[in-house]
Amino acid sequence: MLLIPAIDLKDGKCVRLRQGDMASATVFSDDPAAMARQWVEQGARRLHLVDLNGARSGRPVNEAAIKKIVAEVGDEIPIQLGGGIRDLDTVERYIDDGVHYVVIGTAAVKSPGFLHDACTAFGGHVIVALDARGGKVATDGWSKLTGHDVIDLAKKFEDYGVEAILYTDIGRDGMLSGVNIEATVELARSVKVPVIASGGVNDIGDIERLFAVRDDGVEAVVLGRSIYEGTLDFKAALARVEALDA
Repeated sequence: MLLIPAIDLKDGKCVRLRQGDMASATVFSDDPAAMARQWVEQGARRLHLVDLNGARSGRPVNEAAIKKIVAEVGDEIPIQLGGGIRDLDTVERYIDDGVHYVVIGTAAVKSPGFLHDACTAFGGHVIVALDARGGKVATDGWSKLTGHDVIDLAKKFEDYGVEAILYTDIGRDGMLSGVNIEATVELARSVKVPVIASGGVNDIGDIERLFAVRDDGVEAVVLGRSIYEGTLDFKAALARVEALDA
C-alpha cells in the first residue's frame, strides 16, 4: 500500500485545512519544496500536491511553489497535483513541467467531456477526485454539494480511462476522526481502477485498517494533518506497512 504525504498550497505556503475551510488554514511551512524534500528523505514514494487557491478560483495560482517542488524532488518520485485544473492547456503545462499525475475534480463533474478528452490525450496521467459528503459529490473546493452519487460517477469516469480515483470523505478531512473505511471499500469494490483513500487518517490503526482492505482495491492513502501534527509517524507507518506486507 502506497502512503502519500500531502502538501496543500495556500498563498505559496504549506498548510492544512479542516473540512476544506480556507479560513481554518494552519501553516506548517513557508517552504513547500523543503517540506517535499523532508517527506522524500523519510521514504515517500509519491507526493500529493493541492493548489488550494486554484481549487477555489478555477485556475492555477501556486504554480511557482509547484515548480520549486518539482525541481526539488520530481526526478526522484512521481508527483500528483490537483486544484484549478480546468482545461487541457493546464494539464499539458503541468505534465511538461514534470508533474506525473494531474488530479481533476470539479471540472470532471461539471465538464465530463473535458475529463474524457484529458484521458484520451494524456492517458496514464489522469486521476479523478471524487470528494463527497453523505455519498454525494461536492465541487468548487468542496463549497458546493451536487446531487451526483459517488459510485455512479466513479463507474462513468472509469470508462473514460482514468488511472485511479481519489476518494475523500469531506466530513472527515483534516479532522483526525478516522478514515471512512466502509464508504471507501464500497467504492473500490464497484470499480476496477485503484482507489486512493483520503480524509480523516489519524493514527497507525487507520493505516492497518486500510491495509486490511487493500485487496478490495484500496491501493493508496493520502496523509495530511496526521503526519504534520504527529498523531501518525510517517516513517513508522511505512515500516508497519512493510511488516504487514512481508
